[in-house]
Amino acid sequence: MNKQVKAFFYSVVVALGGFVFGLDAAVISGTVKFITAEFGLNDLQVGTAVSAPGFGVLIALLITPWLCNRFGRKKTLILISALYWVSAVTSALAPTYWSLVAARFLGGLAFTSLTVAAMYIGEVAPPRWRGKLVSINQMNIVFGLSAAYFVNYFLIQAMNNDAGWAVAVNLKENIWRFMLGSEIIPAFIWLGLLFLIPESPRWLVYRGRIEEAKAIMHRITPDDEIDGQVKAMEESLHHGTEELSGLSQFRELFHKRMRLVVVVAVVIAVAQQLSGINAILFYAPTVFEQLGGGTDAAFAQSLWVGLVSVIFTLGAILLVDRLGRRPLILIGLMWVVVSHSLCWWGFNTARYTLSEEAVVELPAEVDAAALKPMLGQEFKSDIAFKSALIDALGETEARVHSAEILKQSADMNATLILIGILSFISAFHFSLGPVMWVLFSELFPTSLRGVAIPFFVLISSVISFLVQKFFPWQLANMGGEAIFMFYGIVALVGFVWLLPILPETKNLSIEEIQLKLERK
Repeated sequence: MNKQVKAFFYSVVVALGGFVFGLDAAVISGTVKFITAEFGLNDLQVGTAVSAPGFGVLIALLITPWLCNRFGRKKTLILISALYWVSAVTSALAPTYWSLVAARFLGGLAFTSLTVAAMYIGEVAPPRWRGKLVSINQMNIVFGLSAAYFVNYFLIQAMNNDAGWAVAVNLKENIWRFMLGSEIIPAFIWLGLLFLIPESPRWLVYRGRIEEAKAIMHRITPDDEIDGQVKAMEESLHHGTEELSGLSQFRELFHKRMRLVVVVAVVIAVAQQLSGINAILFYAPTVFEQLGGGTDAAFAQSLWVGLVSVIFTLGAILLVDRLGRRPLILIGLMWVVVSHSLCWWGFNTARYTLSEEAVVELPAEVDAAALKPMLGQEFKSDIAFKSALIDALGETEARVHSAEILKQSADMNATLILIGILSFISAFHFSLGPVMWVLFSELFPTSLRGVAIPFFVLISSVISFLVQKFFPWQLANMGGEAIFMFYGIVALVGFVWLLPILPETKNLSIEEIQLKLERK
């Protein structure tokens, strides 16, 4: 292989962790109804099960900087891939609710794969390729998301159609276990492939192992550029302080010369997650059930989330080094605002009425007599309608049958809301999704990267955890209208903040980017 192909190969191998992450993140969306019924969960318990990895990653991000700086990027990635595999096995076999939460938490310890992958790829990729190669990580995330939605849909169809193999393995009773177990093989493959990549040359320079760094750079860097790049790395390290303690690195990170970098990183980290992406990705069938199409339609519509994610992430990869980081971020934020506005309007104009004819169409296990007090009443919000359902059927029964009851009672512009949701998914994966990782791989000097990237990803992850944890409760108590309005306002505030300060970093080395930012 020539040098560019090797750099590409190493980046792709590392980015396969994005596929495992995407699969892990989205496959849980299909299990919500089934684990709720099996373990008798309320809204906050559902949120805990779904968000357990989000809490796990908060813990992992506190030790990731030390692992990366002490043992290197490669060994840290190998440990992470092993955690993914163990989590997948134990999640699929979990006998109780809390054992499922614990297994999911273990998988969350591996979610730092995104951080370390962006760091590694940013350090081995040539400057002119960095944007595309870092974005491959995001591409693999959406491939994983898509695979999860297809796996869930395939299993639902097999269960509903009583396929021979589905009956043989008792799929109806264990479908959520098969969904979670779909991660086992990809995680094992990634673990094996990671033994084929070299250590990051920047980390070797950071540790003073110059000759080892040069030997690896001979595989991926033109020979006439190696000495110059090593010298630039050493100067960058000298500009900071080699072997800084964690506390010293944080002090350096918040030095006034880093102020612009910190503001940009914080705003992007907050806007990326608080615009609502994980509410959709982690609860896709649940969200689509609110449109009144029923459970099967909700799983089918979830496939569109995966397909749209792939298409627009590919577009971002092709354009991130051509158009630049700044235009994609700013265009994407305004696109998110418009998308959420469509969803807000769709829910704002929705009405819910349960008729006698509709009750007849409900599944036999629904207590039709208990619904009589609701007949003929018009409810002007999903919150009021669900509250009446809970009063009529009880919390557990209302949750189990809400999709089919909404299907018979909702009068809304479901197409408009579906377009708004898919538009939001498109905007996110065209801008905030991949470009945040590109910027995080570029903004920070070598001496601070091991602390800086995990720290700002920690901010993003805290918000992600909170979104995942409380979304079921928000949906039940705030309703779709208020939720989408809030997400749109967040994106608008992010746009206003970044418009005057967001720098352009395309085609610059990490050292050149740092000099540019310090001059501002």
